[in-house]
Amino acid sequence: MTQHTTKAAKFHPGKIVVTPGALEAIRASGQSPETFLAAHLEGYWGDDLCDEDRLLNDEALIDGSRLLSAYRTLRGEQIWVVTEAVGDDGRRASTCLLLPEDY
Repeated sequence: MTQHTTKAAKFHPGKIVVTPGALEAIRASGQSPETFLAAHLEGYWGDDLCDEDRLLNDEALIDGSRLLSAYRTLRGEQIWVVTEAVGDDGRRASTCLLLPEDY
């Protein structure tokens, strides 16, 4: 993941979970899950996300739909960060850091 400037969170993540595979990949790169989570919460969707998905994320900040970010660890493994859509209670229930094959 490239460096980015720290900003305020654009949404609440709900419960945060990390799959075992993602945690292993992140730790093997010498990075921490918090780095990827912070970028996601700040609206930096990652260099591995296409323009269409970036636009969908920007719209999701308004309409409450699902958010997806895609990053690479320093060792080149892709990490996805997915935040659920807003539920009937008006909140996003959870955010998960995972490998694409965990989806």
